[in-house]
Amino acid sequence: MTALRDLPAGEFEARYGGDRFTAGVLGNRMRYIVDHMCAGLLNTAFSPILRDWYDFGATISGPPEQGYPVSAVSNSLAVFLGTMGDAVRTTIVEYGPDEVAEGDVIIANDPYRIGNHVNDLCFIRPVFHQGRLVSFVTIRAHQLDMGGVVPAGFSATKRNSYENGLVISPMRLYAQDKPVRSTFHLIFDNARMAALLHPDMKSIYQALLLAERLILESVERYGVDAYLGAISYTCDASAEAMSTALRESLPDGIYEAEEGMDADGVDDTLTYRLRMRIAKHADRVEVDLSGTSEQARTSINASALDAKTAVVVGLKMLLDQASPFNSGSFRAVDLVVPPGTFCSATPPDGCVFMYGEVSMLVLNAVYRALSQVLGENAVGGDFGSMMMHNASGVRDDGTPWAAVGDCGGEHGPWGASRAGDGDSYSVSQLVNCIDPATEATEASAPVVLLRKEYAVDTAGAGAHRGGAAVRRDTLFLLAGEHWSSPLHTRSPSGTGVHGGADGVAQACWMFPPESFDVAAAQDLLGTGPEVYAGSQPIGGVLHPDTKCLDPEGEYHYFASSPLWRTTPRTIFRYQTAGGGGWGDPWSRDPERVLRDVRDEYVSIEGARRDYGVVVEGDPARYPEQLRIDHKATVLLRAR
Repeated sequence: MTALRDLPAGEFEARYGGDRFTAGVLGNRMRYIVDHMCAGLLNTAFSPILRDWYDFGATISGPPEQGYPVSAVSNSLAVFLGTMGDAVRTTIVEYGPDEVAEGDVIIANDPYRIGNHVNDLCFIRPVFHQGRLVSFVTIRAHQLDMGGVVPAGFSATKRNSYENGLVISPMRLYAQDKPVRSTFHLIFDNARMAALLHPDMKSIYQALLLAERLILESVERYGVDAYLGAISYTCDASAEAMSTALRESLPDGIYEAEEGMDADGVDDTLTYRLRMRIAKHADRVEVDLSGTSEQARTSINASALDAKTAVVVGLKMLLDQASPFNSGSFRAVDLVVPPGTFCSATPPDGCVFMYGEVSMLVLNAVYRALSQVLGENAVGGDFGSMMMHNASGVRDDGTPWAAVGDCGGEHGPWGASRAGDGDSYSVSQLVNCIDPATEATEASAPVVLLRKEYAVDTAGAGAHRGGAAVRRDTLFLLAGEHWSSPLHTRSPSGTGVHGGADGVAQACWMFPPESFDVAAAQDLLGTGPEVYAGSQPIGGVLHPDTKCLDPEGEYHYFASSPLWRTTPRTIFRYQTAGGGGWGDPWSRDPERVLRDVRDEYVSIEGARRDYGVVVEGDPARYPEQLRIDHKATVLLRAR
């Protein structure tokens, strides 16, 4: 097949309804539009999950006759954007393409229809030009609450889809640009915090109107045929790039991996295993998830659409980082997944909410499966689980409060690669959101963020080390109810590659005031091993006596108490997993190890043990006076 760049001008114009330059301009224009939509919504959103987290995404799709291809996605959550093509197609096909009219906004949120979870509501706006449906603009935005048994929804203990929250089948939210009151009433009668949801929805509506206006300006200037051709061209270009990357960067063969989820929210008797088999031939790949554990008894499941997204994102991150991510990126990838696994759950008992955790497993399984064949191009594993913390309560004046995604382990380290050390504080590679500012978190909920720092000797050692684990302490000033979800604590998720070492595993503890009262102590909770004995372990493999991290210790189950009720001045400590290292640790430049000791990524003992580098001095009090004993280092490395 002739490459797109080699198509003669006449053949290109016949295929895409315009010249190559125009197709490129319109492709860039569409990417500008979705980013412009998101910038506007970010500046006008009311709820913390949107304005501080950037928990939404936008896409542009082609019309039904093109098969609803997604040609442009925003720079936000890949877990949203990868499922959006199926979400728009399923929603509009079920609603009825002939029923869609100018001025409509169609919504849906069913995880089994469109992926993700019920709080992630899709807002779909058809775009008409002179009576012809030419496009759809879509925003999927996390709503702060959609009902269910858990305020704000984040919990791994919900048993079925009825406990999960309001499920919305495709219906109009706006008709002829007027609100459909019955739809708004349906949502607000079932959801908490409607006072925030309502203005958010109005802001989303305005963002959709902006996108519609910008698209119609492009159509008026360049013509419908050129616009629709540009949609096809951008998808074809990404499909070609993925196929080329598979053909040139990945040898033919069979590659396998396993990843695990600790347990569900019923008990700790079942460990859920994800089994992946990647079969690559020429410029195509088949990813088979058969053999994966059956769907979980609680809401740690994902849908098949979420699994598909994670597979393709993993392949793009490893093999095809340059081309845009859109529907074309999926074309060369076939996914085989039987229904009823914990990454392809079915209703009502296969409750889907913590789908992001499963998606991270799928992504890391792709990395693990291809690590050997990619050699020096392999990438280490990341922090593996966002350890979501969801808390709620009532203030002294009777008003409710909620803290969602601010006080757990939601951000953490990446693994190392041949390009360098892993970043120590970032989002999951499937979630390109914002880290909420400390001031915003403390303004939205009755909390004080006491500590947010890197933990020494937690990064996977390597010629390039992984990112360090993040330790976060949050003081809750009022009594509250808490749902904590550290779901990957039994083993390290930050696997080392190309000779690198694994990072440490994650863990979470609760310190009631009788264990440590920050007000009485007038000091921060310490980080030494002596402080953990009085804690209440939430999740992790810990020493039975000291309750410190210990790979040979006892497993503590996150839902041993399905709901953690606390008194004022309780502290939660989350420590993420460390990122995996890349390459032989003892080949790391000693000067880089010295810098890591000075910056407290690595201790003096860790430098000697993990890197064979002898460092002298006091990193806490006199970091600039640290020095390498070069003679001792040479002798140690020789041994």
